[in-house]
Amino acid sequence: MISAGFRVEPADYTVDFADLRAVREPVFVVEQQVPIEEEWDELDPQCRHVIARDESNRPIGTGRLTPERKIGRMAVLAEWRGKGVGDALMEALMDEARALGWPEVSLNSQTHAMPFYARHGFEAFGDEFMEAGIPHRKMRKALGAPDPGRRPRTAPQGDAALREFTSESEVRDLSIELLGRARREVRVFTRDLEPALYGHAGLLDALRTFATSGRGPSVRVIVVEPERLRGESHPLLPLAQRLSSVFALRTPVDPEDRQAAEGYLVVDETAYAFRPLATRFEGSGCLDGPARARQLAQEFDRRWERARELTELRALGF
Repeated sequence: MISAGFRVEPADYTVDFADLRAVREPVFVVEQQVPIEEEWDELDPQCRHVIARDESNRPIGTGRLTPERKIGRMAVLAEWRGKGVGDALMEALMDEARALGWPEVSLNSQTHAMPFYARHGFEAFGDEFMEAGIPHRKMRKALGAPDPGRRPRTAPQGDAALREFTSESEVRDLSIELLGRARREVRVFTRDLEPALYGHAGLLDALRTFATSGRGPSVRVIVVEPERLRGESHPLLPLAQRLSSVFALRTPVDPEDRQAAEGYLVVDETAYAFRPLATRFEGSGCLDGPARARQLAQEFDRRWERARELTELRALGF
């Protein structure tokens, strides 16, 4: 959604964390004095987030949908209030909820903000209560079918239809399809070269085909926990050893990078498969998603520059 002077688009909690923080902490922690340990909760990595950005790409507003089908963390920087940013964020979140098939959404509104939500069709119910030291009321709204005139908001602008996956076989099949489209560069961010994924014969064949394509291919892999590979025979390692001019492996040293929970595969900054939790096989991807793919590639490159060569693999026969 593009409005005067700003746009609203989906955000990923891990990749866009710094931008979400640049809005939520000034609004909630500084202005409203919400304790920072209460501002960031265990639901954040599981939520669908949206972010508003100005024409310089600076984050100016945020909001989220929780797995409990609630809207929350609606925040707009002070200088952008009264300019329609909050309305655009709300419409984006409700569009997303409709696209997910939710019949209703609810929220906990600060009492002073209730007229804003009422303008969007929310009705209050229940008694007033305190949350983070601020008076709140619960509000809810029944949702109709998606407006056919609105563009689906499941992917950033410029991306084709998002493909969601929920199983090991689905993410593996998508990854193989992505590698089949690769032309120049493959980036992999993984916790421990997940054997069920990167050790699968079909995916290894796809990597081998790409790596021997003769088009100057590059495969860069960041392994967060290489120590988990010790004592294991991972079939990707011999391939990387034989094609050492193509494969490069590093491991993070920055504490924040080592705590990253996600896993992803990015091809040529045009396509990707992303899992919010690398230990699970749920996530989403896109065969033609340059906006999100470029975002993931840039995050990978920043982590790559901070990482060190994975010399431990020499002990594993690499």
